[in-house]
Amino acid sequence: MATTDRLEISRLIHRFGFGPKPGEFAALVASGVAKARQSVLTVPAVDAGAAAVTPPTLSDLGDYPPQKTAALAAFQSARQGQILATQLWWLDRMVSADHGLTERMTWFWHGHWATAVGKVQYALPMYQQNQVLRNTALGNFKDQARQMIVDSAMLFWLDGNSNVAKSPNENLAREFMELFTLGVGSYTESDVQTIAKALTGYKTVRSAGTVSFNAKQHDSSVVTFLGTTGTFDAPAISDYITSLPANQQYIPHRLWYRFISSSTPLLDQNVIDAFSTRDIAATVRALATSKAMSDPMHAQAKAPVDWFVSVCRALGVLPSSLPVNSNVVRYLATLSQEPLNPPNVGGWPADDAWINISSAQTRLSFSHYILQKADLSSLAAIGPTDARIDFLADMLGVAAWSDRTKSVLRTVLSDPQQLVLIAINSPEYVVNA
Repeated sequence: MATTDRLEISRLIHRFGFGPKPGEFAALVASGVAKARQSVLTVPAVDAGAAAVTPPTLSDLGDYPPQKTAALAAFQSARQGQILATQLWWLDRMVSADHGLTERMTWFWHGHWATAVGKVQYALPMYQQNQVLRNTALGNFKDQARQMIVDSAMLFWLDGNSNVAKSPNENLAREFMELFTLGVGSYTESDVQTIAKALTGYKTVRSAGTVSFNAKQHDSSVVTFLGTTGTFDAPAISDYITSLPANQQYIPHRLWYRFISSSTPLLDQNVIDAFSTRDIAATVRALATSKAMSDPMHAQAKAPVDWFVSVCRALGVLPSSLPVNSNVVRYLATLSQEPLNPPNVGGWPADDAWINISSAQTRLSFSHYILQKADLSSLAAIGPTDARIDFLADMLGVAAWSDRTKSVLRTVLSDPQQLVLIAINSPEYVVNA
């Protein structure tokens, strides 16, 4: 097969999934680009692998007990245990899913509607938000936005509880437009102030993940913003904003930034056109069929979660099965990408931000940790020749090894574990060419 075809299939499986499971990449390559694309983009009615992962047991832990009490220590242990269980559950789903697109898109939307458990503090509302993002991951963006504007974790994250008619808080109004739907320059400060008034009255009990509306704390006056006038509640605000032309431009650009290139602007009008009805699945398909997918200039460095999940899928490692599984989250936090805990409302950085000496050292240590549970039997069954190197490329979904990487791999052909260690830290794997 042509190198460009392998490149495109590698990009499909790594960017629109979390890398291949054993045998998957070779099968996609054998089927050809068109069939590989169809396979990657067609979501099964039931994903048995993902469904087999048992959801975390979560409960409403209530308010924080008084400081310096035995009750507080027990509460903190339970709270932190629920957060870890939710993080590992999601990582296990990413690894176990037979088809990667839904979990990949759920991960994308988590970074887009960035909400951090570091502030929310409770697992239950984060889990509920995660389910909203998964259920709408490939649906209609209007539906997703309508649910997210009154999401419990989001309301608390952006100070919705302090947004009352007598003293509006502008955080949710501002970020909903700037980062989630329209982009910078598509609204005025007056729009922010006006929308903040219309968003008053929504309250959340964050420990329970419940949301209520208090009409007495809601500003129900007639307002004018972004070219419209009337009385609005949160869903109506969302529906109007997501109907604007700026929204049709903004979301495709965000998808392009994450899935194609963080350095090259979106130049494919087909992607923007596909979002005309706010159909996420159609827009993702337009991205995956864009000529940019086979353009060598659009290489992307893997973010830490991308890299970790891809390694685990290829090696048959379930994150929660690793020794002292809390170390999984510690490693990812050290690499600055802890699931459920983005650094700010803008989400995580992209591409070259993940490539530095410190991250390379941590990733190497992380690799040794993962390899404790790796299934290398299929690699070991192949004799210590270049056939192992070729097998490894298919195993990991690498388009092609450079001559330099091949020469390094040849020095450890007789040691499958060292061979994999070098491969998963190679430029060709850390960066999806």
